[in-house]
Amino acid sequence: MKNSYQLSNKNIVLGITGGIAAYKAADIVSKLKKEGAQIKVVMTKNALNFINPLTLETLSGNPVYYDTFEHRLNAWEIDHISLAKWADVMLIAPATANIISKARCGIADDLLSTTIMATTSKVIFAPAMNTNMLHNPIVQSNIAYLKDLGYEFISSESGILACGDFGDGKLAKVDDIVKYVKDFFLRTTDMSNMNVLVTAGPTREYIDPVRYISNPSSGKMGYSIAQVCAERGATVDLVSGPTHITPPTGVNLYRVETAREMYDKVMELFPRAQIVFKSAAVGDYGVENKAKHKLKKTKDTMELKLKKNPDILKELGNQKTNQILVGFAAETRDIEEYALKKLQEKNLDFIFVNDVSREDAGFERDTNAGILFTREGDRVELPVQTKRELACRIVDEVLKRI
Repeated sequence: MKNSYQLSNKNIVLGITGGIAAYKAADIVSKLKKEGAQIKVVMTKNALNFINPLTLETLSGNPVYYDTFEHRLNAWEIDHISLAKWADVMLIAPATANIISKARCGIADDLLSTTIMATTSKVIFAPAMNTNMLHNPIVQSNIAYLKDLGYEFISSESGILACGDFGDGKLAKVDDIVKYVKDFFLRTTDMSNMNVLVTAGPTREYIDPVRYISNPSSGKMGYSIAQVCAERGATVDLVSGPTHITPPTGVNLYRVETAREMYDKVMELFPRAQIVFKSAAVGDYGVENKAKHKLKKTKDTMELKLKKNPDILKELGNQKTNQILVGFAAETRDIEEYALKKLQEKNLDFIFVNDVSREDAGFERDTNAGILFTREGDRVELPVQTKRELACRIVDEVLKRI
C-alpha cells in the first residue's frame, strides 16, 4: 500500500465531455478516490448520453453537476464559482475538440466551460477524439495556444478508435491519467523552499529620448521559466526588460529598460537567490553620450560611439557562492563551441544554447529548441516544443542535477 492516499485532502473537479471515452470517467473517479482525493464531477449535456450521472455520484460520493441554473451546492452559492474555488485542480477527461476550442476562445456557455473560465487552479486536458480532428490545424493551434497560457495536456494514444480509424486520439490510459495528476501535485511543491531569480526580454540602449538600440527578444522564454518555477512553489523574482507579455501570476516583477538598470537590480536580488535563470538578451554595448534632445537629420551619416555594458552573467559567476547559475546563449553558428566557451569563462553550472536563425526557434517565436550543457559535461538535446514545455524541461533537468 505504498502509494495509497497520495492525493489525500486534494480536491479535484473532473470535467466530462461528450465522447465515447466518457465511460472511462467512472474508472478515473474510482482510482482517484482510492488515492484519497475528493472528487466533484461536472458533465456537459452531451456527456449525459454516454454515462449516467448516478454511476459517478455513487463512485465520487458527491452530486454530479451539469446544469448551469440548477444549484446543487448550498442555495446561496453559484455552482461554477464555488466549484472553481473548491478545486485544487480541474481535470477534463475526456476532452473533446469542442471544449478545447471553447477554452481557447474564452467561451463560457455551459457549466463546465464556465467553471474552466472561473477557476484559478491548474486545468489539465486529456484529449480524446478522431485522429483527423486531433490533427486538424485549428485544434492543434488551440492546444498550442492553451499550452502557452499554462494549461496542461495529457497526450492521447494511438490505436483503433471507436469510429474504426487507426491513429492518435485514444484517451490516455486511466492509470497514466491518475499518475499525471499525482505527479502534478508532487511537482507543485518541489520548489516550495527555493528563491529563484529570472531575467527576461531585451534591453534598450538609448541614443536620444526617442531612439534606442535593442534586439528582437520577446521575453517569452524567461517569462515561461518564471511561471513554471512559481507554479512549482518557488519564490520568483523576475527582472524584465520591455515586453508586451502579461506577467506570470505569483512572481515579483521588476521592470527595467537598460543593461545598467538590469545589472543594478540583478545584483540587488542575487544574494537571496538559490537558482538564477539568466535568459534576458542584454545589450553588450550602450551609447557613450546619449543626446538630451531628439537628434535631427542634418547629415547623410551619423557616427555613434559605443561603450561596453556590464557583463551581468560574468559578474554573477564571479560572485556566486552556493547559487546555481543557468546561462542562455543565442547563436547563429558554431553554437556548441560558443556555448561551452561561455559555460567555462563565466563560471556557469548550466547553459542552454539555441540557433536563433532557425524558423521554428529563437526570438519572438512561440516555439524553441536547443541544447542544455552542464558543468559536468552532460549534453541534453531539447527538440522543438512550445517555450512553456521547454521551460518545464529545463527546470526539470536543473532540479534533478542539484
